[in-house]
Amino acid sequence: MSDSSKASQRMSVSDSSEASERKQMGRFNRQAVKVGEAQQRVLAAAEGLVLGSELVPLRASSGRRLAQTIAATSDWPPFARSGLDGYAVRAADIAAASPDTPATLRVVDSVAAGELALATVQNGTAVRIMTGAAVPIGADAVVMLEQTAEAMLADGSPAVLIKHAGVAGQHIAPQGEEFRLGSVLACPGTLVRPGHIALLATFGYAEVAVCKRPRVAIFATGSELLAVEAPLAAGQIRDSNSFMVAAMVEQSGGVAIMCGILQDKPDAVEAAFASVWDDVDLIVTTGGVSVGDYDVMSDIIRSMKNNDASNREVENRVLFDRVAMRPGSPTSAAMFDGKLLFALSGNPGACFVGFELFVRPSLLRMQGAKEVLPRKVKAKLLTAVNKPSPHDRFVRTKLISEQDGRLLADPLAYSKSSMMASIADAEGLAVIPSGSKGAEAGEIIEVILIR
Repeated sequence: MSDSSKASQRMSVSDSSEASERKQMGRFNRQAVKVGEAQQRVLAAAEGLVLGSELVPLRASSGRRLAQTIAATSDWPPFARSGLDGYAVRAADIAAASPDTPATLRVVDSVAAGELALATVQNGTAVRIMTGAAVPIGADAVVMLEQTAEAMLADGSPAVLIKHAGVAGQHIAPQGEEFRLGSVLACPGTLVRPGHIALLATFGYAEVAVCKRPRVAIFATGSELLAVEAPLAAGQIRDSNSFMVAAMVEQSGGVAIMCGILQDKPDAVEAAFASVWDDVDLIVTTGGVSVGDYDVMSDIIRSMKNNDASNREVENRVLFDRVAMRPGSPTSAAMFDGKLLFALSGNPGACFVGFELFVRPSLLRMQGAKEVLPRKVKAKLLTAVNKPSPHDRFVRTKLISEQDGRLLADPLAYSKSSMMASIADAEGLAVIPSGSKGAEAGEIIEVILIR
């Protein structure tokens, strides 16, 4: 087949897919919005749902988002301190020292970390000093122990031989070298990492104000679903999405509340929502968002949409009920009685993508984070993704670093919406633009990094 014939065939497939999409959209009144627009809508909604703060012990603040500005409560170091074991001296006394003509200094004191020297360093004297100890008054340099030798003066008092010349300031960390009193260490919304913990402890923050963790109710819809511990039965599968979503919620700083499996009945779903409503900040469902006869979440979203169209004052409103993406185009989001509701696909791959693109950023925004959208990098596509699509496609991929620093995106096998085999190995989502040809090997594409 010629290249032009292949292109014509791809265009025909794409046109057919787009025609099917238009027919479906007309039947169910679901207008697809671009991914970027959908993200902005949910983030605007989440902006008004930022949770309050709470004081937690320092040990419990790791992995939380700061709700206060952290500032230095003193200069750091709070005093000039020695950077190593050796002798505190006057630089002028050792300016001409060498192995052949060492400088001989009387040792007048010894100081360990946590102590203060009782003697001052004067002309011709030195103080033995340990790492981290405060530099004695009068000293302006520290000589490392390896460049010295012990000696004794004629009167029997201890002395030290300095075998190398030195300059003022050597091996001394001056007061305030790292931080000055009042210096900002971290701002609200910052994710507390181990390094922050060290700073907080250093400056005496026994308790830390952090953003409250969003409590997320997780429901799986579908009469075909079984509990994880149940034996498989004909026509049924175990609920894996709930556990995957719960892990992603916790990875995003939220508290996952597993609410079980719901039957494909709108009344049952709404009753289940009501039973947890006062105890959660956000709801995530998986399954039931397509256009089948038993897609219960689709029915609920459509009902909300119809009510919203007739009464703009209602608290319930649909943010979107279709996104221009593959997989997961039926992904939906709504404000439901003042809380965010996400209806993700029941297909594991689509569920995963929907969470990364919409739920995770919303959870981060609710915790006061500023930069919440997933990070993107440029990479060269290693193998072609030649399947046409009317929407941008998000393909699970591995990332390979080349010696020159460039990245290669290697699309994973078993990456259909319904497949889960490649989710665990995915390091990014390769963004394949919509169109009739997909993307060829060697093309430079965007890759969304997966946390």
